[in-house]
Amino acid sequence: MTKKNLYSSLVVATVLLLLACSGMKSQSVKTSDAKNTKPNIILIVADDLGYADVGFNGSKDIITPELDKLAKAGTVCSSAYVAHPFCGPSRAGLLTGRYPHEFGSQFNLPANSEKSVGQGIPLSEKFLSATLKESGYYTGIIGKWHLGAVAGYEPKDRGFDDFYGFLGGGHNYFPEDYQAKYKQQLAAGNKNIWEYLIPLQHNGAPTQEKDYLTDALSDGAVRFVNEASKKQKPFFLYLAYNAPHTPLEAKEEDMQKFSNIKDKARRTYAGMVYALDRGVGELVAALKATNQYDNTLIVFLSDNGGRTDQGANNFPLRGVKGDTFEGGFRVPMFFHWPNHIPAGKTYSHPVTALDFYPTFADLAKAAIPKNKKLDGKNIWKNLVNGSDSRKGEMIFAMRHRSGFSDVGVRQDEWKATKGYNSSWKLYNINEDMGEKNDLSQKYPEQLKLMVLEAEKWSKKHTEPLWFDPEELSKVWKEKDMASFPNTFKIAN
Repeated sequence: MTKKNLYSSLVVATVLLLLACSGMKSQSVKTSDAKNTKPNIILIVADDLGYADVGFNGSKDIITPELDKLAKAGTVCSSAYVAHPFCGPSRAGLLTGRYPHEFGSQFNLPANSEKSVGQGIPLSEKFLSATLKESGYYTGIIGKWHLGAVAGYEPKDRGFDDFYGFLGGGHNYFPEDYQAKYKQQLAAGNKNIWEYLIPLQHNGAPTQEKDYLTDALSDGAVRFVNEASKKQKPFFLYLAYNAPHTPLEAKEEDMQKFSNIKDKARRTYAGMVYALDRGVGELVAALKATNQYDNTLIVFLSDNGGRTDQGANNFPLRGVKGDTFEGGFRVPMFFHWPNHIPAGKTYSHPVTALDFYPTFADLAKAAIPKNKKLDGKNIWKNLVNGSDSRKGEMIFAMRHRSGFSDVGVRQDEWKATKGYNSSWKLYNINEDMGEKNDLSQKYPEQLKLMVLEAEKWSKKHTEPLWFDPEELSKVWKEKDMASFPNTFKIAN
Protein backbone atom coordinates (compact mmCIF):
# COMPACT_ATOMS: atom_id res chain seq x y z
CA MET A 1 0.00 0.00 0.00
CA THR A 2 1.37 3.45 -0.94
CA LYS A 3 1.80 6.18 1.62
CA LYS A 4 -1.01 8.10 -0.07
CA ASN A 5 -3.41 5.16 0.18
CA LEU A 6 -2.34 4.47 3.75
CA TYR A 7 -2.99 8.10 4.65
CA SER A 8 -6.40 8.02 2.99
CA SER A 9 -7.31 4.86 4.84
CA LEU A 10 -6.29 6.37 8.15
CA VAL A 11 -8.38 9.48 7.46
CA VAL A 12 -11.43 7.38 6.61
CA ALA A 13 -10.95 5.22 9.70
CA THR A 14 -10.57 8.29 11.89
CA VAL A 15 -13.73 9.86 10.48
CA LEU A 16 -15.66 6.62 10.99
CA LEU A 17 -14.37 6.37 14.55
CA LEU A 18 -15.37 9.95 15.30
CA LEU A 19 -18.81 9.35 13.81
CA ALA A 20 -19.17 6.21 15.87
CA CYS A 21 -18.13 7.98 19.04
CA SER A 22 -20.51 10.82 18.22
CA GLY A 23 -23.32 8.31 17.72
CA MET A 24 -22.45 6.57 20.98
CA LYS A 25 -22.51 9.87 22.80
CA SER A 26 -25.82 10.80 21.21
CA GLN A 27 -27.28 7.42 22.16
CA SER A 28 -25.99 7.79 25.71
CA VAL A 29 -27.71 11.17 26.05
CA LYS A 30 -30.90 9.71 24.63
CA THR A 31 -30.83 6.89 27.15
CA SER A 32 -30.07 9.30 29.96
CA ASP A 33 -32.92 11.55 28.86
CA ALA A 34 -35.25 8.54 28.84
CA LYS A 35 -34.31 7.77 32.42
CA ASN A 36 -35.11 11.34 33.43
CA THR A 37 -38.41 11.49 31.54
CA LYS A 38 -41.53 11.31 33.65
CA PRO A 39 -43.70 8.42 32.46
CA ASN A 40 -47.32 8.70 31.48
CA ILE A 41 -49.39 6.69 33.96
CA ILE A 42 -52.63 4.91 33.13
CA LEU A 43 -54.57 3.25 35.92
CA ILE A 44 -57.31 0.96 34.59
CA VAL A 45 -59.86 -0.22 37.15
CA ALA A 46 -62.53 -2.82 36.43
CA ASP A 47 -65.61 -2.90 38.67
CA ASP A 48 -66.48 -6.14 40.53
CA LEU A 49 -64.25 -8.27 38.29
CA GLY A 50 -63.69 -11.82 39.56
CA TYR A 51 -60.17 -13.04 40.32
CA ALA A 52 -60.40 -15.77 37.65
CA ASP A 53 -62.23 -13.74 34.99
CA VAL A 54 -59.20 -12.72 32.92
CA GLY A 55 -56.99 -14.97 30.86
CA PHE A 56 -53.78 -13.97 32.65
CA ASN A 57 -55.33 -15.20 35.92
CA GLY A 58 -56.51 -18.52 34.55
CA SER A 59 -59.93 -17.90 33.01
CA LYS A 60 -61.16 -20.96 31.14
CA ASP A 61 -64.25 -19.51 29.49
CA ILE A 62 -63.82 -15.72 29.26
CA ILE A 63 -61.21 -14.51 26.77
CA THR A 64 -59.33 -11.25 27.36
CA PRO A 65 -56.69 -11.12 24.60
CA GLU A 66 -55.78 -7.43 24.97
CA LEU A 67 -55.28 -7.57 28.72
CA ASP A 68 -53.38 -10.84 28.36
CA LYS A 69 -50.93 -9.30 25.89
CA LEU A 70 -50.14 -6.50 28.32
CA ALA A 71 -49.87 -8.91 31.24
CA LYS A 72 -47.56 -11.23 29.29
CA ALA A 73 -45.31 -8.31 28.38
CA GLY A 74 -45.37 -7.08 31.99
CA THR A 75 -45.47 -8.40 35.54
CA VAL A 76 -48.55 -10.02 37.06
CA CYS A 77 -49.13 -9.43 40.78
CA SER A 78 -50.69 -12.65 42.05
CA SER A 79 -51.11 -11.46 45.67
CA ALA A 80 -52.65 -8.05 45.04
CA TYR A 81 -55.13 -6.50 47.46
CA VAL A 82 -57.36 -3.45 47.66
CA ALA A 83 -58.14 -1.40 50.76
CA HIS A 84 -61.76 -2.49 51.10
CA PRO A 85 -64.04 -5.15 49.59
CA PHE A 86 -66.54 -2.54 48.33
CA CYS A 87 -66.37 -0.05 45.46
CA GLY A 88 -66.43 3.38 47.09
CA PRO A 89 -64.07 2.77 50.02
CA SER A 90 -61.70 0.83 47.75
CA ARG A 91 -61.47 3.76 45.33
CA ALA A 92 -61.08 6.19 48.21
CA GLY A 93 -58.10 4.18 49.41
CA LEU A 94 -56.63 3.96 45.93
CA LEU A 95 -56.66 7.73 45.33
CA THR A 96 -55.74 8.85 48.87
CA GLY A 97 -53.16 6.17 49.65
CA ARG A 98 -54.86 5.58 53.02
CA TYR A 99 -57.27 3.10 54.50
CA PRO A 100 -60.70 4.75 54.11
CA HIS A 101 -61.57 3.77 57.69
CA GLU A 102 -59.08 6.36 58.91
CA PHE A 103 -60.97 9.34 57.48
CA GLY A 104 -64.58 8.22 57.86
CA SER A 105 -65.15 6.78 54.39
CA GLN A 106 -65.50 3.08 55.23
CA PHE A 107 -68.94 2.85 53.60
CA ASN A 108 -70.17 3.42 50.07
CA LEU A 109 -71.70 6.84 49.64
CA PRO A 110 -75.47 6.30 49.55
CA ALA A 111 -77.10 6.32 46.13
CA ASN A 112 -78.05 9.84 45.02
CA SER A 113 -75.81 11.04 47.83
CA GLU A 114 -76.03 14.66 46.79
CA LYS A 115 -79.50 14.60 48.32
CA SER A 116 -78.81 12.50 51.42
CA VAL A 117 -75.20 13.27 52.36
CA GLY A 118 -74.11 16.47 50.65
CA GLN A 119 -70.42 15.69 50.79
CA GLY A 120 -67.71 13.29 49.68
CA ILE A 121 -64.20 12.17 50.61
CA PRO A 122 -62.85 14.73 53.12
CA LEU A 123 -61.04 17.61 51.47
CA SER A 124 -58.24 17.17 53.99
CA GLU A 125 -57.19 14.11 51.98
CA LYS A 126 -55.10 15.19 49.01
CA PHE A 127 -55.72 12.90 46.06
CA LEU A 128 -53.00 11.27 43.96
CA SER A 129 -54.34 13.19 40.97
CA ALA A 130 -53.71 16.53 42.70
CA THR A 131 -50.17 15.55 43.64
CA LEU A 132 -49.38 14.49 40.07
CA LYS A 133 -50.99 17.61 38.64
CA GLU A 134 -48.75 19.78 40.81
CA SER A 135 -45.81 17.85 39.39
CA GLY A 136 -46.73 18.93 35.86
CA TYR A 137 -49.07 16.15 34.80
CA TYR A 138 -52.17 16.56 32.65
CA THR A 139 -54.77 14.56 34.55
CA GLY A 140 -57.98 12.86 33.49
CA ILE A 141 -60.65 10.50 34.78
CA ILE A 142 -62.90 8.52 32.48
CA GLY A 143 -65.81 6.57 33.96
CA LYS A 144 -67.00 5.99 37.51
CA TRP A 145 -66.30 8.46 40.32
CA HIS A 146 -68.33 7.46 43.43
CA LEU A 147 -66.34 9.75 45.74
CA GLY A 148 -68.60 12.78 46.01
CA ALA A 149 -71.47 13.99 43.81
CA VAL A 150 -71.69 17.62 44.95
CA ALA A 151 -69.73 20.77 44.18
CA GLY A 152 -66.43 20.81 46.01
CA TYR A 153 -66.02 17.04 45.90
CA GLU A 154 -66.17 16.33 42.18
CA PRO A 155 -63.18 15.25 40.04
CA LYS A 156 -62.30 18.82 39.03
CA ASP A 157 -62.03 19.66 42.73
CA ARG A 158 -59.65 16.76 43.40
CA GLY A 159 -56.92 17.40 40.85
CA PHE A 160 -58.42 16.18 37.56
CA ASP A 161 -58.24 18.44 34.52
CA ASP A 162 -60.67 16.38 32.47
CA PHE A 163 -63.68 14.31 33.57
CA TYR A 164 -65.97 12.25 31.38
CA GLY A 165 -68.31 9.79 33.03
CA PHE A 166 -70.73 9.68 35.95
CA LEU A 167 -70.51 10.75 39.58
CA GLY A 168 -72.47 7.96 41.26
CA GLY A 169 -71.78 4.33 42.10
CA GLY A 170 -73.03 2.76 38.89
CA HIS A 171 -74.86 3.25 35.62
CA ASN A 172 -77.01 1.49 33.07
CA TYR A 173 -75.26 0.55 29.82
CA PHE A 174 -77.60 1.10 26.86
CA PRO A 175 -78.29 4.81 26.22
CA GLU A 176 -81.56 4.26 24.37
CA ASP A 177 -82.82 2.57 27.54
CA TYR A 178 -81.49 4.82 30.31
CA GLN A 179 -82.15 8.05 28.40
CA ALA A 180 -85.78 7.09 27.82
CA LYS A 181 -86.27 6.22 31.48
CA TYR A 182 -84.59 9.46 32.53
CA LYS A 183 -86.97 11.50 30.35
CA GLN A 184 -89.93 9.62 31.79
CA GLN A 185 -88.78 10.46 35.31
CA LEU A 186 -88.34 14.11 34.41
CA ALA A 187 -91.80 14.25 32.84
CA ALA A 188 -93.27 12.72 35.98
CA GLY A 189 -91.72 15.49 38.06
CA ASN A 190 -89.34 13.20 39.93
CA LYS A 191 -86.60 15.32 41.48
CA ASN A 192 -84.67 12.38 42.88
CA ILE A 193 -83.96 10.31 39.76
CA TRP A 194 -82.03 7.07 40.19
CA GLU A 195 -78.35 7.86 39.53
CA TYR A 196 -77.94 4.93 37.12
CA LEU A 197 -80.15 6.83 34.66
CA ILE A 198 -78.62 10.30 34.89
CA PRO A 199 -76.86 11.47 31.68
CA LEU A 200 -73.10 11.13 31.53
CA GLN A 201 -71.19 14.37 31.71
CA HIS A 202 -68.03 15.89 30.28
CA ASN A 203 -66.57 18.50 32.59
CA GLY A 204 -69.94 19.36 34.05
CA ALA A 205 -71.94 19.42 30.82
CA PRO A 206 -74.45 16.58 30.22
CA THR A 207 -73.80 14.48 27.13
CA GLN A 208 -76.24 12.60 24.92
CA GLU A 209 -74.47 9.29 24.37
CA LYS A 210 -75.27 6.95 21.51
CA ASP A 211 -72.86 4.15 22.36
CA TYR A 212 -72.92 1.27 24.80
CA LEU A 213 -71.44 2.58 28.06
CA THR A 214 -68.19 0.59 28.04
CA ASP A 215 -67.52 1.56 24.42
CA ALA A 216 -68.27 5.21 25.23
CA LEU A 217 -65.76 5.16 28.10
CA SER A 218 -63.14 3.52 25.89
CA ASP A 219 -63.70 6.21 23.26
CA GLY A 220 -63.31 8.82 25.98
CA ALA A 221 -59.98 7.31 27.02
CA VAL A 222 -58.75 7.36 23.41
CA ARG A 223 -59.83 10.99 23.07
CA PHE A 224 -57.94 11.89 26.25
CA VAL A 225 -54.75 10.19 25.03
CA ASN A 226 -54.97 11.97 21.67
CA GLU A 227 -55.45 15.33 23.37
CA ALA A 228 -52.70 14.63 25.89
CA SER A 229 -50.25 13.83 23.07
CA LYS A 230 -50.48 17.46 21.93
CA LYS A 231 -49.50 18.86 25.30
CA GLN A 232 -45.92 19.33 26.36
CA LYS A 233 -46.35 17.40 29.58
CA PRO A 234 -46.84 13.82 30.81
CA PHE A 235 -50.34 12.61 31.64
CA PHE A 236 -52.15 10.60 34.29
CA LEU A 237 -55.31 8.79 33.19
CA TYR A 238 -57.62 7.06 35.66
CA LEU A 239 -59.81 4.84 33.47
CA ALA A 240 -62.53 3.60 35.82
CA TYR A 241 -64.78 1.24 33.90
CA ASN A 242 -68.25 0.39 35.19
CA ALA A 243 -68.00 -3.15 33.76
CA PRO A 244 -68.76 -5.80 34.78
CA HIS A 245 -70.76 -4.19 37.63
CA THR A 246 -74.50 -4.76 37.55
CA PRO A 247 -76.88 -4.33 35.85
CA LEU A 248 -75.82 -7.25 33.67
CA GLU A 249 -76.14 -5.68 30.21
CA ALA A 250 -73.99 -6.77 27.27
CA LYS A 251 -74.05 -6.20 23.52
CA GLU A 252 -75.48 -9.14 21.62
CA GLU A 253 -72.42 -9.47 19.38
CA ASP A 254 -70.17 -9.69 22.45
CA MET A 255 -72.37 -12.31 24.06
CA GLN A 256 -72.29 -14.39 20.88
CA LYS A 257 -68.57 -14.94 21.38
CA PHE A 258 -69.47 -16.92 24.49
CA SER A 259 -72.33 -19.03 23.16
CA ASN A 260 -70.67 -22.06 24.79
CA ILE A 261 -71.52 -20.58 28.22
CA LYS A 262 -74.98 -21.87 29.04
CA ASP A 263 -75.66 -19.79 32.15
CA LYS A 264 -77.19 -16.52 30.94
CA ALA A 265 -75.79 -14.39 33.76
CA ARG A 266 -72.28 -15.75 33.16
CA ARG A 267 -72.63 -15.30 29.39
CA THR A 268 -73.79 -11.71 29.78
CA TYR A 269 -71.02 -11.02 32.29
CA ALA A 270 -68.49 -12.49 29.83
CA GLY A 271 -69.69 -10.15 27.11
CA MET A 272 -69.25 -7.19 29.45
CA VAL A 273 -65.69 -8.20 30.30
CA TYR A 274 -64.92 -8.73 26.61
CA ALA A 275 -66.12 -5.20 25.80
CA LEU A 276 -63.78 -3.82 28.46
CA ASP A 277 -60.91 -5.84 27.02
CA ARG A 278 -61.64 -4.56 23.53
CA GLY A 279 -61.53 -1.00 24.85
CA VAL A 280 -58.12 -1.57 26.41
CA GLY A 281 -56.90 -2.69 23.00
CA GLU A 282 -58.17 0.55 21.46
CA LEU A 283 -56.41 2.54 24.17
CA VAL A 284 -53.12 0.75 23.50
CA ALA A 285 -53.51 1.42 19.76
CA ALA A 286 -53.95 5.13 20.51
CA LEU A 287 -50.80 5.15 22.64
CA LYS A 288 -48.84 3.56 19.81
CA ALA A 289 -50.30 5.89 17.18
CA THR A 290 -49.24 8.93 19.23
CA ASN A 291 -45.80 7.49 20.05
CA GLN A 292 -46.53 7.36 23.77
CA TYR A 293 -46.69 3.61 24.30
CA ASP A 294 -43.06 3.05 25.28
CA ASN A 295 -43.14 5.75 27.95
CA THR A 296 -46.46 4.77 29.51
CA LEU A 297 -46.91 2.73 32.66
CA ILE A 298 -50.19 0.80 32.54
CA VAL A 299 -51.56 -0.73 35.74
CA PHE A 300 -54.71 -2.85 35.69
CA LEU A 301 -56.79 -4.19 38.59
CA SER A 302 -60.31 -4.69 39.91
CA ASP A 303 -61.72 -2.49 42.66
CA ASN A 304 -62.76 -5.56 44.70
CA GLY A 305 -63.76 -9.19 44.28
CA GLY A 306 -66.49 -10.45 41.99
CA ARG A 307 -70.12 -11.24 42.73
CA THR A 308 -70.58 -14.93 42.04
CA ASP A 309 -74.36 -14.43 42.17
CA GLN A 310 -73.98 -12.10 39.18
CA GLY A 311 -71.77 -14.16 36.89
CA ALA A 312 -68.32 -13.70 38.42
CA ASN A 313 -65.74 -16.38 39.26
CA ASN A 314 -63.19 -15.87 42.05
CA PHE A 315 -61.59 -19.33 41.81
CA PRO A 316 -59.55 -20.55 43.62
CA LEU A 317 -60.35 -17.95 46.26
CA ARG A 318 -62.99 -18.26 48.93
CA GLY A 319 -65.52 -15.47 49.29
CA VAL A 320 -67.07 -12.73 47.17
CA LYS A 321 -67.35 -8.97 46.95
CA GLY A 322 -67.92 -7.63 50.46
CA ASP A 323 -66.02 -10.44 52.22
CA THR A 324 -62.69 -10.27 53.96
CA PHE A 325 -61.97 -13.77 52.71
CA GLU A 326 -59.53 -13.58 49.80
CA GLY A 327 -62.34 -13.45 47.24
CA GLY A 328 -63.51 -10.14 48.61
CA PHE A 329 -60.39 -7.99 48.39
CA ARG A 330 -57.69 -9.98 46.55
CA VAL A 331 -57.84 -8.91 42.91
CA PRO A 332 -56.27 -9.47 39.49
CA MET A 333 -53.47 -6.95 38.81
CA PHE A 334 -50.55 -6.34 36.48
CA PHE A 335 -47.93 -3.65 35.74
CA HIS A 336 -46.78 -2.99 32.18
CA TRP A 337 -44.10 -0.57 30.97
CA PRO A 338 -41.79 -1.58 28.10
CA ASN A 339 -38.12 -1.85 29.09
CA HIS A 340 -38.88 -0.88 32.68
CA ILE A 341 -41.04 -3.67 34.10
CA PRO A 342 -39.82 -7.27 33.69
CA ALA A 343 -41.78 -9.10 31.01
CA GLY A 344 -43.38 -12.48 31.56
CA LYS A 345 -42.91 -12.41 35.33
CA THR A 346 -45.19 -13.08 38.28
CA TYR A 347 -44.68 -11.11 41.48
CA SER A 348 -46.04 -13.31 44.26
CA HIS A 349 -45.32 -11.09 47.28
CA PRO A 350 -48.23 -9.11 48.76
CA VAL A 351 -48.95 -5.67 47.31
CA THR A 352 -51.85 -3.32 47.88
CA ALA A 353 -53.53 -0.57 45.87
CA LEU A 354 -52.44 1.73 48.72
CA ASP A 355 -48.95 1.40 47.24
CA PHE A 356 -49.94 3.27 44.07
CA TYR A 357 -49.79 6.74 45.61
CA PRO A 358 -46.15 6.64 46.84
CA THR A 359 -44.99 4.52 43.89
CA PHE A 360 -46.52 6.71 41.18
CA ALA A 361 -45.43 9.89 42.96
CA ASP A 362 -41.83 8.65 42.99
CA LEU A 363 -41.90 7.78 39.30
CA ALA A 364 -43.40 11.19 38.56
CA LYS A 365 -40.83 12.95 40.75
CA ALA A 366 -43.78 14.48 42.55
CA ALA A 367 -43.46 16.03 45.99
CA ILE A 368 -45.76 14.42 48.54
CA PRO A 369 -46.83 16.98 51.18
CA LYS A 370 -45.00 16.48 54.47
CA ASN A 371 -48.28 16.25 56.37
CA LYS A 372 -49.74 13.68 53.96
CA LYS A 373 -50.26 10.35 55.70
CA LEU A 374 -49.82 7.24 53.54
CA ASP A 375 -50.52 3.62 54.45
CA GLY A 376 -48.85 2.13 51.38
CA LYS A 377 -45.23 2.17 50.29
CA ASN A 378 -43.10 2.70 47.21
CA ILE A 379 -42.77 -0.82 45.77
CA TRP A 380 -41.11 0.03 42.46
CA LYS A 381 -37.61 -1.35 43.10
CA ASN A 382 -39.04 -4.49 44.70
CA LEU A 383 -41.42 -5.01 41.81
CA VAL A 384 -38.58 -4.73 39.32
CA ASN A 385 -36.12 -7.00 41.16
CA GLY A 386 -38.72 -9.42 42.52
CA SER A 387 -37.98 -8.88 46.22
CA ASP A 388 -40.52 -8.63 49.05
CA SER A 389 -41.43 -5.02 49.83
CA ARG A 390 -43.14 -5.72 53.18
CA LYS A 391 -41.53 -8.71 54.86
CA GLY A 392 -43.24 -9.17 58.21
CA GLU A 393 -45.65 -6.29 57.62
CA MET A 394 -49.44 -6.59 57.47
CA ILE A 395 -52.21 -5.66 55.06
CA PHE A 396 -55.69 -5.14 56.56
CA ALA A 397 -59.29 -5.17 55.43
CA MET A 398 -62.47 -4.53 57.39
CA ARG A 399 -66.12 -4.48 56.42
CA HIS A 400 -68.70 -3.41 58.99
CA ARG A 401 -71.95 -5.33 59.13
CA SER A 402 -74.93 -4.98 61.42
CA GLY A 403 -73.48 -5.46 64.91
CA PHE A 404 -70.04 -6.84 64.04
CA SER A 405 -67.26 -6.65 61.46
CA ASP A 406 -65.53 -8.88 58.97
CA VAL A 407 -61.75 -8.54 59.23
CA GLY A 408 -58.88 -9.85 57.12
CA VAL A 409 -55.15 -9.62 57.81
CA ARG A 410 -52.31 -10.74 55.50
CA GLN A 411 -48.73 -11.16 56.77
CA ASP A 412 -46.20 -13.01 54.63
CA GLU A 413 -47.59 -16.54 54.12
CA TRP A 414 -50.26 -16.06 56.79
CA LYS A 415 -53.87 -14.93 56.48
CA ALA A 416 -56.10 -14.34 59.52
CA THR A 417 -59.81 -13.93 58.88
CA LYS A 418 -62.84 -13.21 60.97
CA GLY A 419 -65.63 -13.83 58.53
CA TYR A 420 -69.36 -13.44 58.46
CA ASN A 421 -70.59 -13.98 62.04
CA SER A 422 -67.76 -16.40 62.83
CA SER A 423 -64.62 -16.70 64.96
CA TRP A 424 -61.06 -15.94 63.92
CA LYS A 425 -59.35 -18.44 61.62
CA LEU A 426 -55.74 -18.75 60.43
CA TYR A 427 -54.51 -20.04 57.06
CA ASN A 428 -51.23 -20.53 55.27
CA ILE A 429 -52.40 -18.60 52.24
CA ASN A 430 -49.47 -19.62 50.03
CA GLU A 431 -50.44 -23.26 50.38
CA ASP A 432 -54.18 -22.77 50.90
CA MET A 433 -55.53 -19.94 48.71
CA GLY A 434 -59.05 -21.25 49.22
CA GLU A 435 -58.86 -20.77 53.01
CA LYS A 436 -60.07 -24.29 53.76
CA ASN A 437 -57.59 -25.57 56.37
CA ASP A 438 -57.81 -23.61 59.64
CA LEU A 439 -54.45 -23.60 61.45
CA SER A 440 -55.46 -21.43 64.41
CA GLN A 441 -55.10 -24.30 66.91
CA LYS A 442 -51.71 -25.27 65.53
CA TYR A 443 -50.26 -21.75 65.48
CA PRO A 444 -52.14 -19.81 68.19
CA GLU A 445 -49.32 -17.31 68.78
CA GLN A 446 -49.24 -16.33 65.11
CA LEU A 447 -52.99 -15.73 65.14
CA LYS A 448 -52.82 -13.77 68.40
CA LEU A 449 -50.12 -11.51 66.94
CA MET A 450 -52.18 -10.75 63.83
CA VAL A 451 -55.40 -10.12 65.73
CA LEU A 452 -53.64 -7.76 68.16
CA GLU A 453 -52.22 -5.82 65.23
CA ALA A 454 -55.67 -5.64 63.67
CA GLU A 455 -57.10 -4.27 66.90
CA LYS A 456 -54.29 -1.71 67.08
CA TRP A 457 -55.02 -0.71 63.48
CA SER A 458 -58.75 -0.36 64.22
CA LYS A 459 -58.04 2.20 66.92
CA LYS A 460 -56.85 4.59 64.21
CA HIS A 461 -60.32 4.55 62.66
CA THR A 462 -62.75 7.44 62.85
CA GLU A 463 -66.51 7.49 62.95
CA PRO A 464 -68.13 7.09 59.51
CA LEU A 465 -69.16 10.32 57.82
CA TRP A 466 -72.08 8.46 56.22
CA PHE A 467 -73.69 5.04 56.14
CA ASP A 468 -74.74 2.88 53.23
CA PRO A 469 -78.33 2.01 54.14
CA GLU A 470 -77.87 -1.43 52.60
CA GLU A 471 -75.08 -2.15 55.06
CA LEU A 472 -76.29 -0.99 58.43
CA SER A 473 -79.71 -0.85 60.00
CA LYS A 474 -80.90 2.24 61.86
CA VAL A 475 -81.09 0.16 65.02
CA TRP A 476 -77.41 -0.82 64.87
CA LYS A 477 -76.31 2.74 64.26
CA GLU A 478 -78.20 4.10 67.23
CA LYS A 479 -77.16 1.24 69.51
CA ASP A 480 -73.48 0.77 68.80
CA MET A 481 -72.05 4.04 67.45
CA ALA A 482 -70.92 4.99 70.95
CA SER A 483 -68.43 2.12 70.88
CA PHE A 484 -67.33 2.60 67.28
CA PRO A 485 -64.77 1.81 65.87
CA ASN A 486 -63.84 -1.10 68.15
CA THR A 487 -66.72 -3.31 67.03
CA PHE A 488 -64.82 -6.59 66.81
CA LYS A 489 -63.30 -8.51 69.70
CA ILE A 490 -60.40 -10.94 69.81
CA ALA A 491 -62.50 -13.44 71.76
CA ASN A 492 -65.19 -13.69 69.08
